[in-house]
Amino acid sequence: MSVPTEARQQAIRDAEEWFLRHGLPYFVESERMVVKRGLSRARLLPVVATALVLGAVAGVGTGLLTTLSLGLLVGLLAAGVVLAVYAATTLRLRVIARWAVGRTFRSLGMMFPLVTRALPLLLLFVTFLFINTEVWMVANSLDPGVLALAVLLFAAMAVAFLLVRLPEEMDRVDDDTDPERLAARCHGTPVEASAAEVFHERDEAELAGIVEVAGLQKWNLVLVLLVSQFVQVLLLAVAVLLFFLVFGNVIMQPDVVGSWLGQKPEATSVTDPLVKVSVFLAAFSGLYFTVYAVTDETYRQQFFTSVTRELERAVAVRAVYRSLGR
Repeated sequence: MSVPTEARQQAIRDAEEWFLRHGLPYFVESERMVVKRGLSRARLLPVVATALVLGAVAGVGTGLLTTLSLGLLVGLLAAGVVLAVYAATTLRLRVIARWAVGRTFRSLGMMFPLVTRALPLLLLFVTFLFINTEVWMVANSLDPGVLALAVLLFAAMAVAFLLVRLPEEMDRVDDDTDPERLAARCHGTPVEASAAEVFHERDEAELAGIVEVAGLQKWNLVLVLLVSQFVQVLLLAVAVLLFFLVFGNVIMQPDVVGSWLGQKPEATSVTDPLVKVSVFLAAFSGLYFTVYAVTDETYRQQFFTSVTRELERAVAVRAVYRSLGR
């Protein structure tokens, strides 16, 4: 390329900063090397072993002092904290999460009409569960540890489902090899000045090679989608929780709840059974919305179109970045 060396190096540095601001640390060569070392067996096994030992100690200690379910919950949380800290720092997930969460809150206006497609039918279905005697009996029988484990189970199922389905959405972001469209996607980025030359001096086969995303970089795109979708699901679950807490205080009378549960709860604004039922149904609603969001064609087109446009832009910037670094 004819770009002067100093200008090229500056463009590379600016592009790396752009990647980090947009939640794409694995697109930066130095960051990706750190992550690769962090995922090596020599680094990963001690961290996992530490998490398991700390989780076992915390879980057993709590279980002996309280209940088995609470001990299991504390053990899982302790192990999860260790792994989360390692992922956030060494694996750079904090960079991905910061951008994805920020983007979700910046696009709440766009999210509202998307969520309202699922929310009415969801509330109609879940409200019938809310006024169901058996649901109250089951939820009320759960101690806090078991209830929290149930919520974690719903969350784990949602994440697993997303991890299976979201890579399919990434199969198309690096398929476009049209030089004009690739160059246009770089407008307003640090590599805009070099984009046209990079894309027009290569044939289609060469473009396919520099545009293709694989390995850790593809998983970076998947994680961006995963966190963005998970934050949306979390917001919806919180909305459902608040709805049922208010709705329950309005319509559920202590005498009715007492007849269902065989006891009369204290006449407070929010009873323990109401909180348990609301939390359980909110977690279930989050799982339902996760499945709905990935399988409903209209929602997928609206939500994923906006996100994949940004990811397609990042793929184009990455192609120029790679060419400048050669």
